[in-house]
Amino acid sequence: MPTPVLLSRGLDPVLGIFTGFFAYYLHETHPRTAPPPDKQLAALVQWKWAKWKREREEKLNALEREADSSSRVVG
Repeated sequence: MPTPVLLSRGLDPVLGIFTGFFAYYLHETHPRTAPPPDKQLAALVQWKWAKWKREREEKLNALEREADSSSRVVG
């Protein structure tokens, strides 16, 4: 028995992805369902990016301090 196809095998996944993104956009922008500005996806991504950059900077600084201290011991 052939699998059911809505439009075509190649277009069905594209339609599904588009529908999902459009539903999420409507959820984020509709006045009744919109989350507060600090809980929207863009704000959460900015927060996560800043957190990742801060942790990366701290890790790199720690590695640099360790390299400086070990080079003083050797040299």
